[in-house]
Amino acid sequence: MPSLFHELIYQSAIRNPDSVALTDQKRHLSYAALSEAVQSAASTLHTLGLGRGERLAVYLEKRLETVIALFGASAAGGAFVPVNPLLRAEQVGYILNDCNVRILVTSAERFNLLKPVLPQCHDLHTVIVTDDFQGTVPQGLNVVLWEQTQLSSKVGRLPRCIDSDMAAILYTSGSTGKPKGVVLSHRNLVTGAISVSRYLNNRPDDRILAVLPLSFDYGLNQLNTAFHVGATAILMNYLLPRDILAVVRREQITGLAAVPPLWTQLAQLNWKEAQSLRYITNSGGAMPRSTLAHLRNTLPNTQIFLMYGLTEAFRSTYLPPEEIDKRPDSMGKAIPNAEVMVLREDGSHCAPGEPGELVHRGPLVSLGYWNDADKTAACFRPLAPRQPGLTIPELAVWSGDTVRMDDEGYLYFIGRRDDMIKTSGYRVSPTEVEEVIYATEMVAEAAAFGVPHPTLGQAIVVVATPGTGLALDRDTLQSACKQHLPAFMQPGLIELRQTSLPRNPNGKIDRKILASEFQQAFQTEKL
Repeated sequence: MPSLFHELIYQSAIRNPDSVALTDQKRHLSYAALSEAVQSAASTLHTLGLGRGERLAVYLEKRLETVIALFGASAAGGAFVPVNPLLRAEQVGYILNDCNVRILVTSAERFNLLKPVLPQCHDLHTVIVTDDFQGTVPQGLNVVLWEQTQLSSKVGRLPRCIDSDMAAILYTSGSTGKPKGVVLSHRNLVTGAISVSRYLNNRPDDRILAVLPLSFDYGLNQLNTAFHVGATAILMNYLLPRDILAVVRREQITGLAAVPPLWTQLAQLNWKEAQSLRYITNSGGAMPRSTLAHLRNTLPNTQIFLMYGLTEAFRSTYLPPEEIDKRPDSMGKAIPNAEVMVLREDGSHCAPGEPGELVHRGPLVSLGYWNDADKTAACFRPLAPRQPGLTIPELAVWSGDTVRMDDEGYLYFIGRRDDMIKTSGYRVSPTEVEEVIYATEMVAEAAAFGVPHPTLGQAIVVVATPGTGLALDRDTLQSACKQHLPAFMQPGLIELRQTSLPRNPNGKIDRKILASEFQQAFQTEKL
């Protein structure tokens, strides 16, 4: 059983050296070739001065070099930092500075875009460029071509690592302010791969399509689970949902993961000729019931796993497919080798049905936030000893998510603490409002959020886009809300748009950006 992140590849290479491990649809690498490429990269990174625990960032789209660099950094004893390729130069510069990145792997085009911010990245000493590079180099930087990382033979002894060592830093999109770097250990990453692959029943003949950003824990785990069982991971940088459908057909994909806004779009496509899918998974928010119904109808032989995870604990819960009919709104129970509790503010357990904060304990609990003791102390807090006589406290993750647990132990998401709408003295979950909007089956995307109101505290605003080929009007949505929601949950404003709603770097609809557009919408109302 692997204990270190890069051993996910090494051990599959021993078991099935000739099996295809990774493809970007044009190039393919067997497990033996991928293992050799990772070891060569690790040797070169060690020679270039990547010290134990030092950070290597990768700012690339999904491609073979991206994966080799991530796992190569791990094998060299360093920590990898996958940077979302959608981020702008200033955002990338912030991450490079925040976690003191020493080596950056990027393309020539992206390197040129980053040049204005690189002089402020004082810890950065080397940039590895994946393709031909011509142009000036900022003073003090060493530029190395990717081909050189694949020519190295093993040099000396690489640093010894154990499973509690830092392996990666993943930056969350952040609800307010700058993003936070979540520090993950080898144990976190490997345990997540083993646990998830167990309940998904992953196997060597699986073909898993990686469409989500590798900077997103949910996206990264698609690689980890594939490599753990010796399956094939197919990398994809999609432009439109129909591109995903085309690749599923062509590559005979058996496993696909996505977030709710993407599933809403995918559910509108014709999947009749794409029945290779053995399972699909959803995380990053609740899947609307109408979307779930469409997917079940169009993919009758595909298992659907509804999941929940937070970067601070990597993976947390899942709902078995056989439970969907009974409890379609549930996020399930804890994944293998984790315990998920619902606690009050004082740390005591909530009664069945009582809302409380989701708290996660076990080997998936991360190492905290990078260089931020205050935020770490607020989110990672000690639990009372689980057994009498134990004197060292155990840290658990307080998620900030409000949930409830039923009599059978199944969990139900109520809302993110900082997304909750406070109106007329009530706390309203935006997902409850969005569910009613989606249930009309006339919208493609919807977002509910709270904005300042002089008498209510906050008013509820909904922004929605029409489904393909459908005519949508505000009256229809308002009528649905009046029919299914109490008075205090009624939207004060509904706006219809023809273009897609804004998303954060992980592909989720960004309620914060939308809310910022409506801050003054109700300020002229009289008291």
